[in-house]
Amino acid sequence: MAIAISGLETDGRLRVVVDMVRPEIDGGRYPIKRVVGESVTAEAAIFADGHDQISCKLLYRHESEDEWRAAPMEPLGNDLWRGQFRVGKLGKYFYTVEGWVDHFQSWRAALIKKTAASQDVSLDLQIGAGLIRSLAEGANGNDAAQLRHWAEEITANGDRARAVAAALSDDLASVADRNADRHLASRFPRELAVQVDRERARFSTWYEVFPRSCSNEPGTHGTFRDCEQRLPYIQSLGFDVVYLPPVHPIGRDHRKGKNNSVACAPGDVGSPWAIGAPEGGHSAVHPQLGTLDDFRRLVAKAREMNMEIALDIAFQCSPDHPYTQEHPEWFRHRPDGSIQYAENPPKKYEDIYPLDFETEHWRELWQELKSVLDFWIFQGVRIFRVDNPHTKAFSFWEWVIAEIKREHPETLFLAEAFTRPHLMYGLAKLGFSQSYTYFTWRNTRDEITAYLTELTQTDVREFFRANLWPNTPDILAQALVDGGRAGFMIRLLLAATLGANYGIYGPAFELCERERKESGSEEYLNSEKYEIKHWNLDAPHSLKDFIAQVNAIRRQNAALQTDRTLRFHATDNPMLICYSKTAPGASKSDASLPIVAVVNLDPFYTQSGWVSLDLGALGLDWNRAFQAQDLLGGQRYLWQGSRNYVELAPERRPAHILRLRQ
Repeated sequence: MAIAISGLETDGRLRVVVDMVRPEIDGGRYPIKRVVGESVTAEAAIFADGHDQISCKLLYRHESEDEWRAAPMEPLGNDLWRGQFRVGKLGKYFYTVEGWVDHFQSWRAALIKKTAASQDVSLDLQIGAGLIRSLAEGANGNDAAQLRHWAEEITANGDRARAVAAALSDDLASVADRNADRHLASRFPRELAVQVDRERARFSTWYEVFPRSCSNEPGTHGTFRDCEQRLPYIQSLGFDVVYLPPVHPIGRDHRKGKNNSVACAPGDVGSPWAIGAPEGGHSAVHPQLGTLDDFRRLVAKAREMNMEIALDIAFQCSPDHPYTQEHPEWFRHRPDGSIQYAENPPKKYEDIYPLDFETEHWRELWQELKSVLDFWIFQGVRIFRVDNPHTKAFSFWEWVIAEIKREHPETLFLAEAFTRPHLMYGLAKLGFSQSYTYFTWRNTRDEITAYLTELTQTDVREFFRANLWPNTPDILAQALVDGGRAGFMIRLLLAATLGANYGIYGPAFELCERERKESGSEEYLNSEKYEIKHWNLDAPHSLKDFIAQVNAIRRQNAALQTDRTLRFHATDNPMLICYSKTAPGASKSDASLPIVAVVNLDPFYTQSGWVSLDLGALGLDWNRAFQAQDLLGGQRYLWQGSRNYVELAPERRPAHILRLRQ
């Protein structure tokens, strides 16, 4: 009988409590994230009154399925249980936990104790036979026949030892578990969600390039065809995502000059982020870059080379964007009737008008912006780097990403939001597949350790996928300005081995571009955001060979393709940082061996010291020597025990990337 308790209908016979299911993001408000082939490990506190045995199942299903599938849960002690299921396809999965008083297991446990104490179990066997017959009524086919057979075996006269052996058979327990009576099961009241993306969400290597700077002729505006000719170079560096800044027509009204000057000289090309001109807006390409056919050809060529084109999405407009004439209601107006341009005091962006997400016409605005994404998906784009998403309505992002992923679940979104932590985490919860991070400004051993531990070893990892960038067109970090060529090598090594997803803004990075606009500024002098650059890709100081080597190591070692196994190890020198990653699964192939990285954080001086490895976390025997092969230098070291010595010279070898073999 169901009775009302506090306004709820409940069956008073439900004795099991299912509580504290994890992972759970904000009470189930947001999904956790996985990629195809990964597992979800869930834990819960499950208990009941009295001393009866309880059983539980982890229930899961893909959004396209109506029926739940069940995975076993194992007891961890102290009423905690753990189960696991694998996500096998794109889209959303749902999971929850169910627990029940297991009368068969309770009977079996009591029988074991009574038998061990040499007590009379005649009645217990009759009770058990009844329970088993009851289970047979709800079973099908062979299971039902086996259960009826065991019931007969248990109640057979004359051979008590045989009856007890049948009752305690592991085979019987297995079939009984498969057909457990769950009509009084308690279920966790929420269905939790998993957003499942493709593998590139977990492991990707990004290279940012301005197509207009891809011409071989200095001073000549590059095209998509020129960018296509640049692809083999980018591929040779080991990158698989080629990220293009906005490729749309650039506004002429209030166009910025070189170095962000408000005075625009003849021939100045302006900022690609000042989107829109008489030639079109967000669904058009800059005429000097080529045509849409050229763009589609670039996308197809990259795909042939096992790379992808990622496109910048910047939902903002130049003063002469078609929207300003066709939909002035989508913008905020000042008292003099003019449209409010973008500001981040003291910075002014007179060449950019932000959209007004508080407009009464927000529904029409949302649909139009979604149509922009639909347009570029139709052209073949499946990765979008979103510019400053934290300056647009969060509800819009939640809606549009869900809509796009419902129609095209393979689509990925990278949030470029260098802002406050809660905003960055909030955007990730709303649906962004990857996120920029504070890595750019974390330089010391303790800073890096604390920050990356937060990202990879707390609940943050369930919804926030870090993408580490040492530089961007907007950010020339102090570590690069001060550190010179060795500083660039160190920051690349850290990004590429700490993060399964990382990227660089090139060719500025491999050519160690570090001249800033002014002291204390993070702006590049003669920034490519405002002018066409000609890069000497064959310069003798280029890091292209080093970058290619590091990216090859990433591709060849599964441990470096995940963030969830990152662990830091102690060093006695604060200028040395040591960390490890292990590959999921139990394969013994070279590609699946554990990796330990030791990096010299000092770009000027040789640093040495002792590292203390947690060998247990690496799956190594404390009592046996092991080989440490340096994948950067090729040397092989025989290490013994957890404490070992390293010495690293920044210009010659700023790091070890060690593959460990027992």
